[in-house]
Amino acid sequence: MSYTLAKLAELCGGRLRGDGNTLIHEVATLQHARNGAISFLSNPHYRRYLAETSASAVILAPPDADACPVAALISPNPYLLYAKVADVLVPAPPMPAGVHASAVVHESVKVSATAWIGPGAILEEGVSVGECTFIGPNCVLQRDVQVGENCRLIASITLCHGVRVGKRAIIHPGVVIGADGFGFARDGETWTKVPQLGSVTIKDDVEIGANTTIDRGALEDTVIDHGVKLDNQIQIGHNAYIGEHTIIAGCSGISGSSRIGKRCMLGGSAGVTGHLEICDDVTITGMTVVSHSINEPGVYSGSMPMDTSSRWRKNMTRLRQLDELARRIITIEKKMKD
Repeated sequence: MSYTLAKLAELCGGRLRGDGNTLIHEVATLQHARNGAISFLSNPHYRRYLAETSASAVILAPPDADACPVAALISPNPYLLYAKVADVLVPAPPMPAGVHASAVVHESVKVSATAWIGPGAILEEGVSVGECTFIGPNCVLQRDVQVGENCRLIASITLCHGVRVGKRAIIHPGVVIGADGFGFARDGETWTKVPQLGSVTIKDDVEIGANTTIDRGALEDTVIDHGVKLDNQIQIGHNAYIGEHTIIAGCSGISGSSRIGKRCMLGGSAGVTGHLEICDDVTITGMTVVSHSINEPGVYSGSMPMDTSSRWRKNMTRLRQLDELARRIITIEKKMKD
């Protein structure tokens, strides 16, 4: 699909500089673009490729505009503008409607006439599927699962009984939502399973990456709130709550009954221990272990090598006092010099 640069500016935003009749039919990186492609520059690391790019146009920020040798769409947020342009130039393929002959669908299931149930899918008793929702091959929706409109369950996804998914969800292959939470009561030398009686609620505009798992609640639901974006291979424990528009990178782990606020960002392999709270607008950098509640917005980092628990706690206590001790030493040294 091709658009003029002027039309892309009209549809997606950005200030046009250069020939608005430039025809664009694909997106590409600065270093590999060719005639007819539009590229973007948002990371200064790639600025060195701008001068020699063969792209027909580039999306970039105002400070980089004068260095651009070709037509441009200028935006204070070039990455966001690129996302919109790419969505226009490379739209999702049209979705079929109906039920594949190899799907197994219980007679009580309610499926919109505009939805698609793919090959090998299994929909158990009481399931409902909203308008224009795509249920891909080999997905399993257990009893009483509800999936809203305009969702895409790509392939091989399991939604366990009672899970509720809102509108416009994107769920990638291998995701399991609503498996039992990790609940066991000690019984002498053995363990007795604690029934996991809650479920999982996924609200609108959530995206869940491949092979991520979200456990059902013990009594109340585990909740993933509006606009949350989860990367691949994340584990979210029972009764956790993830606040609106929070984003979590791959291989992170959220322990049970933890509450994460709105607009938080967790880097790759971050860990959050159980039964704590993280307030709104907190950034946790990659590989950080959050072992206590965070009550003030900001950026938090830190991890320590394994040690015996008693010594590790003592060292952490002293580590927290390090800044104060350093200031006291500086003060003492100044007094000694005087």
